[in-house]
Amino acid sequence: MVSPDIFTEHFCCDLDACKGQCCIEGDAGAPVTLDEIGAIEDCLDEVWTDLSATAQSVIDKQGVAYSDAEGDLVTSIVGGKDCVFTCYEDLTDRSDGHTISHCCLCALERAYRQEKTSWCKPISCALYPLREKRFPGGLIGLNYHRWDICRGGVKKGKELRLPLYRFLREPLTRRFGEAWYQELCDVAEQLRQQGLIE
Repeated sequence: MVSPDIFTEHFCCDLDACKGQCCIEGDAGAPVTLDEIGAIEDCLDEVWTDLSATAQSVIDKQGVAYSDAEGDLVTSIVGGKDCVFTCYEDLTDRSDGHTISHCCLCALERAYRQEKTSWCKPISCALYPLREKRFPGGLIGLNYHRWDICRGGVKKGKELRLPLYRFLREPLTRRFGEAWYQELCDVAEQLRQQGLIE
């Protein structure tokens, strides 16, 4: 089940505006599966020195993940909110050369982009601001999660006229497959022809 917001809402992450706050805000870590925990553990050696001493200590004590208040597996956190895989870096924009100072990044994703690992990051992080909900019988729902810290992403998405399903093409394809994503695009085109979306 897909929320209509995936077609009607516009979004594009704007690190200039938020500086990666989604990695350090909230009361629990990112949702993960058992397979993802194994993949994270396989990447630990490559990212260990990028993690803070506090994050390393948390991982040493409880591992890379824990069960939150609702019983869901999530990445371990520091100080009740920061993901243990948060690291900081000054980023230079390739298009105009300006620098985004002290930006929160995912150490797992950075190692992947530097081709040090073959696994990127939990799919729940890659799909954000979409949230996945599981229902009995294997049914999966995708809902748009509105969060105040993502105002810049909403604004940039509107400026670019970039709907959520287009912005999230890569992670949606990674999660559900190319055929599913193409079907999603076909539905969007039908809605467009009917005048229901832009």
